[in-house]
Amino acid sequence: MYFAALLARTHDGWEASDTELDDVETLSDLTDLAREASVDEDTVLVFIEQEDAWFGVLRVEGEEDPRIFVSDAAAAARSSYGEILTNELLGGDDDDPAADLDALDLDGTEDGEPEEDGTDTVDLPAQAGESVPTGPAGDREILADLGMSEKELLALETDALSEIADALGAGEVLETVR
Repeated sequence: MYFAALLARTHDGWEASDTELDDVETLSDLTDLAREASVDEDTVLVFIEQEDAWFGVLRVEGEEDPRIFVSDAAAAARSSYGEILTNELLGGDDDDPAADLDALDLDGTEDGEPEEDGTDTVDLPAQAGESVPTGPAGDREILADLGMSEKELLALETDALSEIADALGAGEVLETVR
């Protein structure tokens, strides 16, 4: 069971709305959803939680790239909405051919040709199904300027989204959409 909500910052404080993620298939879809809720291109937070298994926060401000944090990358990667966030964080499912250039070994040696020190190294591409690290991933300071430090964020366990909202002064607003 998922819970998803948007918190949009306004001049009068935070406004919360629950949101359906049925039409969200990519990070771009999720980011667009957040931008639609934005007032004057101010901060919008998307909260996603799968029971007490994991939670994620996506932060969007204007046209800037979104910032992402997930509490447990391995657990999130096993869920459809969490996979959207972890793919971005861990570099999976990138359809950009230019990104493949970053993976090339351009040190002047051919694959299989010994390095100058006599060792033989071959860079292998990441394998599908490669293990995803357990534990937090992403921008640990995503909420630092809003009232929740990295240490506090990493210490959250159950009912994390309510605790985050309380720290931001939006606890009551979030509860109205729960």
